[in-house]
Amino acid sequence: MNISMKCVGNVPVRRTSMAQLDREENILKEDLKFYFMNPCDKYRARHQIPWKLLLQVLKIVMVTTQYRRLKEISLGTVAYERGEKRGLKVCKQHYHQDSIHPSNDTFYIDPNVETECLHLQHEVLASKQPPNMSAINSTFFYLELYRLIKVEISFKLKGIDLQTMRVRELPDCYVFHNRIIFNNQAHSGKIKLFFESEASVQDCKDWHISGCTQKNTHYILLFDGFVILTCLASLILCTRSIVLAIKLQKRFVNFFFERYKRHICSSDKLEFINGWYVLVIISDLMTIVGSIMKMEIKAKNMTSYDVCSLLLGTSTLLVWVGVIRYLGYFQKYNVLILTMQASLPKVLRFCCCAGMIYFGYIFCGWIVLGPYHEKFEDLNTVAECLFSLVNGDDMFATFAEIRRKSTLVWLFSRVYLYSFISLFIYMVLSLFIVLITDSYETIKKYQQNGFPSTDLHEFLRGNDAVAQHSGKKPDNAVTLICCCRRPAAEDDFILIN
Repeated sequence: MNISMKCVGNVPVRRTSMAQLDREENILKEDLKFYFMNPCDKYRARHQIPWKLLLQVLKIVMVTTQYRRLKEISLGTVAYERGEKRGLKVCKQHYHQDSIHPSNDTFYIDPNVETECLHLQHEVLASKQPPNMSAINSTFFYLELYRLIKVEISFKLKGIDLQTMRVRELPDCYVFHNRIIFNNQAHSGKIKLFFESEASVQDCKDWHISGCTQKNTHYILLFDGFVILTCLASLILCTRSIVLAIKLQKRFVNFFFERYKRHICSSDKLEFINGWYVLVIISDLMTIVGSIMKMEIKAKNMTSYDVCSLLLGTSTLLVWVGVIRYLGYFQKYNVLILTMQASLPKVLRFCCCAGMIYFGYIFCGWIVLGPYHEKFEDLNTVAECLFSLVNGDDMFATFAEIRRKSTLVWLFSRVYLYSFISLFIYMVLSLFIVLITDSYETIKKYQQNGFPSTDLHEFLRGNDAVAQHSGKKPDNAVTLICCCRRPAAEDDFILIN
């Protein structure tokens, strides 16, 4: 048997006898058919246990249980730290010097900012008698609002979480760094109030528990470790599947070019890359990192509850969504998946166009209506307000809260709101639904009459089918990326709407 090599473009091609090509084709077909089988068919064909399916079901139970155990902290008793000299710290910021006389339109402002602080002792705060103002700097509380920027009250509290007693764990002790901020930077007549609190965990001192309660943190850590091992096994299996799929794709591309002198289009190549595996890999990585952080929190080494809950919560979502893949193997359950896949390109293009109009309304409302409506004071609230209007929420309040100080602005607000609501509810939102409905009807038709065939599908049916399929163009009713059947020198793509 003579085998020689030549290069066509950047693709090395072998000159092989027809008998050898036939043997390679049969082996390749068997591998392709097995790769695209569902887990049940793979088990019937080669008795391969669907480990990835079993791990996904196990992960649903374990990850959901793990996230449920990451509860919020609720404290029944808090107090100031014993021995802390400063119980309460009050600071105010104001301009260095300010003289404003609106009566004769004169003012003088020194933009330099000064900060003054006052510390109140525990004894003053805990006393039931009115505080002696002579002992406290009473002038400190004289606030000149025209030059006041903000007032910040900061204090530390300590508390004990007793909820862990119900699961036979030792209570946790926390230190809370709290801040109350009165923000007057806008000088609009409204002082905004904010409260911020940061918690840090520490070991409890001098504790005593009667009875037989014991700490069982090691059982929880063992459970978290088992979750990590399960996700790690799932991660390895899915990564292995992607690697094998890429190798199989290269075999198919090289063989198809050598046998039929045609390139494979992108849609056929993408069928080898399973997006569900990518989703599972992302979910596994987030679960592993979140579980490690949860173990560190249990060990009192960190208190990043927000990051930990974000990772575990998102991974739980992805785990549940990933199971849809296995329902997609049944025709009666895969309509949602196929509709999303078919409508996604059109929906993204439509959202890009509608987004330009949406951002135009956002900036216009922020510039014009910002001084007259609190929902238009910044870009974030404007975007949230308009999104609520698209969904029919809070319409009357948005119209009614616009102050009628300027007739011109009031008339503009009516034109602005009516045009936005009419455009996005009656046109944009309706077209958005039509795009999805059209894809759904197309999928239903193809489920009855069959889906358009590509080179990959025809190759699995036989040589004659591939040869007959050359030159055919797929039906243009479904949103898929398919190839024109042309000579090997060309590699064209048609976007079918």
